[in-house]
Amino acid sequence: ETATCLHMTFYHPCQQDKMMFRCLNFCKREQVRADEMAKFGRDSSVCHYNLVDTRVSRIQFSLQFYRKLNSSEFCFEIKNMSKKTKLTVDQTELGYLNKIDLPWKCIICFGDYQILAEIQEGEAMDYFETHLHLAKAPILQERCLPSLQPIPERGIFPSLSPSQGKSPIEIDENESC
Repeated sequence: ETATCLHMTFYHPCQQDKMMFRCLNFCKREQVRADEMAKFGRDSSVCHYNLVDTRVSRIQFSLQFYRKLNSSEFCFEIKNMSKKTKLTVDQTELGYLNKIDLPWKCIICFGDYQILAEIQEGEAMDYFETHLHLAKAPILQERCLPSLQPIPERGIFPSLSPSQGKSPIEIDENESC
């Protein structure tokens, strides 16, 4: 029988210099018992997945493996364990002790950390697997490269509008064009 596998790809802009992922076991599948919570944080005595960074909470977040009620589908629940830092799963912001179901494919962010999480289905009930990867480039490009050009409210760049060469005219929202 195959195990459900949680693939997690980690990125931090300073990973080359600060080596915060040096305690993570990349490119090797690891088995985790179904009754254990997978914890990520800086406290290696509590967290199996240790991030070597003083800005990371003792326990940053946890993942709980479970089976949906009246279903054979296995899922993960993610809980923010940090009192200081909000955790974002795709567009959902989690405060301390907030939890949600982990989508099948999502991006988890806290501070400058970006983690792409992907769930690969399996049948095993007693354990799941984690498979960690290291990203060479940011997972969320727009997070790291702020746009230098403001985007107009109406989504039209002046250079693309038919009235090229004329100065922009401010139009009230209630007026028709």
